[in-house]
Amino acid sequence: MSRRSQTHSKIKVCNKSVFHLQDKKADDNELSTGLIKSAKRTGQLNLSNRGLGTVPENVWKIDELVLEDSKEVDFARSDLNNWWNAEPLKMLDLSSNVIKSISPNVKLLPQLVTLKLHDNALTNLPAEFGELKNLSNLSLDHNKMSLLPQEFYKLTELRWFSISHNLLEKIEPDFGDLVMLNFLNMSHNKLVVLPPGMGYLVRLVELNLSHNQLQELPPDIVNLRDLKKFNISNNNLRMLPPMGELRKMEILDANHNNIEVLPDFYGCTALKEIYLANNYIKEITEEFCDQMQHLTVLNMRDNKLEVLPENISLLQTLKRLDLTNNNLNKLPKNLGLLTQLQSISMEGNKLSFVRQDVIRGGTDRMMKFLRDRISEELVCDTKAANNEWPDKYTLKKSQSLMLPARDLTSVPDDVFIAAASAEVHIVDISRNKLLQIPNGVTHLRETLSQLILSSNSISNVPSELSCLSHLQYLDLGKNCLLDLPVEIGDMKNIRELVISNNKFTKIPRCVYELENLEILLAAENQIDEINVSSDALPKLKKLAVLDLSNNSIFTVPPELGNFTHLRSLELMGNCFRQPRHAILAKGTASVLSYLRDRIPAK
Repeated sequence: MSRRSQTHSKIKVCNKSVFHLQDKKADDNELSTGLIKSAKRTGQLNLSNRGLGTVPENVWKIDELVLEDSKEVDFARSDLNNWWNAEPLKMLDLSSNVIKSISPNVKLLPQLVTLKLHDNALTNLPAEFGELKNLSNLSLDHNKMSLLPQEFYKLTELRWFSISHNLLEKIEPDFGDLVMLNFLNMSHNKLVVLPPGMGYLVRLVELNLSHNQLQELPPDIVNLRDLKKFNISNNNLRMLPPMGELRKMEILDANHNNIEVLPDFYGCTALKEIYLANNYIKEITEEFCDQMQHLTVLNMRDNKLEVLPENISLLQTLKRLDLTNNNLNKLPKNLGLLTQLQSISMEGNKLSFVRQDVIRGGTDRMMKFLRDRISEELVCDTKAANNEWPDKYTLKKSQSLMLPARDLTSVPDDVFIAAASAEVHIVDISRNKLLQIPNGVTHLRETLSQLILSSNSISNVPSELSCLSHLQYLDLGKNCLLDLPVEIGDMKNIRELVISNNKFTKIPRCVYELENLEILLAAENQIDEINVSSDALPKLKKLAVLDLSNNSIFTVPPELGNFTHLRSLELMGNCFRQPRHAILAKGTASVLSYLRDRIPAK
């Protein structure tokens, strides 16, 4: 029987128990000579995640330590390790251990700039902590601290301070002495009240007070004029003070509180995102919509909202709107005019006039429903108004001039002048009998973002229309157009252009200059080619939707397959034989893939 030769594993087996608790001597041994040398050379010492129960005593004395091999002077060797070239300790990382206390000897490290003590078991700090006059960055997250010593407030150079996930119940008014702070995280504590001195922290850029037990904010909190991110979610706040002084604030998170009324945001011109979910707010006011015209995100799910104002259409930059689980039973007709909206959530309301399949059908389905309803309701409104022109109050309230389906052959200049003084954003003169675009529309060059001229008999577009430099949506569908003037290419802000149901034989050359164009609808024309030369379609880098269905296109260039940024491509109803109908029916991704496979190899 052959005897198998013994092989020795090269893997070293650690005999230390998984739950081994180090004693003081073992803790001291963690600070090796190599670590000391490195610390004295770089000014940085990392003892994180080493199972320390105490801080090795030599850590506090490291600036004074002279190692044995450094005592003798040897001018022939490198002088990097010589004691006279040693760097004072500026960064000390003691995080992710089980340290319960910090020695008073911490005062022996006066040059310390960064101190990481997070993820330990600290219950307090020594009074000597206040002598770290150069300390700029301090992390105390995930400890067991309930109080900061009075001496702590002498750290006037502190710029970055995080003490989340502790047991803090109060902070002293002296906290306002830490005037250099620009980042402060005190989330996940037990704070019931904030001292009035908080208003002195005027350099704060980010403040996180979430997951505490705050019932109110001190009035001087609005003095934090450099604040950009403010998180006060998961508290017991019943109201918020007027926010107007926080002119640089970009994000406000006040989810999960007891807030009943929207605060005054007048003056918050930089505010982009507001989160007020899980509160008790009953109304979005007209004043709020007037003030928040630069808002991109509004989350007010799980509130008590009963009504939305008609002038919600003023929130023209809004991209995400969450109104889930409120008490809404109707929606303002102008909600469908928010053209930049990418996400809208309405589930859990009492919207009896909206079918559930529409509510659950996603943003595109909901927005189409709302826009269709606008048209239907406006027809009723205009008949009731006996063809009278909208008054200034109506224009100002709705921020729109809506004149669809009135059998109009012209619109007086006075109507557009009144609309301009009311800062109207949207003009709809669709489904009339216009032979030309009213000249008065140019009065709205400073404010107009949407112009709807579909279903008329317009045969040409004047070059003067290009002065509408803020226009983002232009609908010229169902007219008699053969071409567009080159000046239209100067309207760089257009994101959606509709030229369907006209007499175009080619996509107008000016369209290729619209560098921000995302949606081009050109169905039901006589277009006979898809121009993929370098000075045509490839210039539209942001194009996501292209509809060329029901035209006279004879061939589809394979190079169109390289347009991978296209989310929707419609080519049905043309004269070409390839791609076949079966390929087209599979959707945009399949069509593009099919075309790419047919690009000739170079």
